[in-house]
Amino acid sequence: MMGGPRMGPTPLGVDSSITKQRIKPGTVRRIVPYALRYRWSLAVIMLTTAVSATITASSPLLLKMIIDDGIAQRRDGLVIGLALAIAGLALVDVTVVFVQTWFSGRVGQGIVYDLRCRVFEHVQRQPLAFFTRAQTGALVSRLNTDVVGAQQAITTLLSQAVSLVLTLVLVLGMMFYLSWQITLAALVMVPFFLLPAKLVGRRLQRLTRQGMGLNADMGSMMNERFNVSGAMLAKLYGRPEDEAGRFSDKAAQVRDVAITTAVWGRMLFIIMTLITGMTTALVYGLGGLLTIDGALQIGTLVAMVTLLTRLYGPLNQLSNMQVNVMIALVSFDRVFEVLDLKPLVDEKPTAQPLPATAADADRPTPDIEFDTVTFRYPTADEVSLASLETIALPGPERRDNAVVLDGVSFRAPSGKLTALVGPSGAGKTTVTQLVPRLYDPTSGTVRLSGHDVRDLTMRSLNDTVGIVTQDAYLFHDTIRANLLYARPGASDAELIEACEAARIWPTISSLPNGLDTIVGDRGYRLSGGEKQRVALARLLLKSPPIVILDEATAHLDSESEAAIQRALKTALAGRTSLVIAHRLSTILEADQILVLDGGRISERGTHSELLAAEGLYSELYRTQFAVQGVGAVTVPGPAAGPVRNGRPRRPEHHRPRPRTPESEGL
Repeated sequence: MMGGPRMGPTPLGVDSSITKQRIKPGTVRRIVPYALRYRWSLAVIMLTTAVSATITASSPLLLKMIIDDGIAQRRDGLVIGLALAIAGLALVDVTVVFVQTWFSGRVGQGIVYDLRCRVFEHVQRQPLAFFTRAQTGALVSRLNTDVVGAQQAITTLLSQAVSLVLTLVLVLGMMFYLSWQITLAALVMVPFFLLPAKLVGRRLQRLTRQGMGLNADMGSMMNERFNVSGAMLAKLYGRPEDEAGRFSDKAAQVRDVAITTAVWGRMLFIIMTLITGMTTALVYGLGGLLTIDGALQIGTLVAMVTLLTRLYGPLNQLSNMQVNVMIALVSFDRVFEVLDLKPLVDEKPTAQPLPATAADADRPTPDIEFDTVTFRYPTADEVSLASLETIALPGPERRDNAVVLDGVSFRAPSGKLTALVGPSGAGKTTVTQLVPRLYDPTSGTVRLSGHDVRDLTMRSLNDTVGIVTQDAYLFHDTIRANLLYARPGASDAELIEACEAARIWPTISSLPNGLDTIVGDRGYRLSGGEKQRVALARLLLKSPPIVILDEATAHLDSESEAAIQRALKTALAGRTSLVIAHRLSTILEADQILVLDGGRISERGTHSELLAAEGLYSELYRTQFAVQGVGAVTVPGPAAGPVRNGRPRRPEHHRPRPRTPESEGL
């Protein structure tokens, strides 16, 4: 099928409203800077294109001379000379096309590289809330198929457009030179080439957008079902027949749109072919009459018919070019959608590094201060795109604006351990996420050593704060690579030292490949406790001055937990620490315990002080040890209140405020 490069299916999510929108104004203007980076290569492409167009237009003239001046006049030498000239032009044309293809490849892959790097860097700067909404398949497609489609708009289509325009101009000039009568007759048919492209072009554009969205939906389902967590969930709770049926429905939609797109594209090609055939018949008829009357030579007629195919061929392709350009611009438009997302958490131009770091032995470890911090999770419109979420929610997300933290103020002293406790959803994890600027407060200030974290460079925050979460994430790579992610220049001796401190080295050393063992998708080849200890080793290797542990010992058995507690006690010495623990036994020696409930700090103090206060902490502590069956623990105060679902019902003043699903990582 004629009409330039075709774009294959793209796994990219768009909802029904986006499939109907047109290319945004200014998209073409934004493309220009990407092309100008390769101006010299583009100049070579344009030069070779001009040479190729000249050869295309001039070779029929040599054919005319062979017939009229050589064959008709029985001049053997002229025929042989002109034939050799045509062969030489063909050789030059092939060489020129090769050079053009080589430079087009350089420009095209360069643009792909530039766009991919920029999109990847920009996506990395998005807040954590962005990744809780955007589907992985939709993001990956922006870096893959859409970027390639955007590149086509500059290279292949650009070079083709210039070549076709030059060819048209030169061919028309040659046709007018040979016979203005036949040329005018041929031009009468030109509007019939332009009208179908105009009518079909918009339809194909909408179909292409729709196909991209449907492919995204199908790709996202495959991505979710083919990773370890998704596969396990499907095996435990899913029904193979239902899963196959859902996929079949999505694949059927992709198939139907692809068929419709192919039919419309083929219809355009058939119409163009029909008009070309009718015009060729017109030229032969009119040219034949002129030749019979002696107004036209046979060689001129043959040359005119040859030129006609080289006139309507480019016209046909230019008509289709309009369609292809619109389709390619869809990809650029979608790439710009991502680049136009403004990160809610971004580094100020005037940001400065935090003065106190782990390497500064003479400087104090940073302390952490929350000053009347209020926080709500951002809405979908603030952090994401409907085209990246794929699944549109049926109504407003009523919980988006719920306050998660309400006027929280506290100070975590330098070099001390501050523990955060409270019921699920109270805001504990949210507090820890504000310290490294995974989110920014809605109001209030978070400070490290008196410096507003929003005034610090992201690099210094990353170097200062280390976190181990309840669900430790490991890349599908070796244990060594996962550890080196925290400190790329670490030696094997340092890796082993960190693993020994985390009580994981005996396990690693017993593996056939040791540190070079592949951990599998999300670390699933390791047990939960082993994975957690590798994550702790990674933290110890980084050795940050501020350490945050969010249920870091949740997956450990009692023996491993005791070993890790000993390791952490040494590792956390002299560091500012924030520790979240539902197992209250792990934070008995904390210098300060903050009890969060409903987004507020309801109690604060040491373990003994909070037990004596007879508040929520005492209630949680009493209930936890009662459930564990630890009868030797003596807790002062009255017995626990009514129990519901295995935990005491809190008094009215302890009931949490509304919160979002993102709160506490739910």
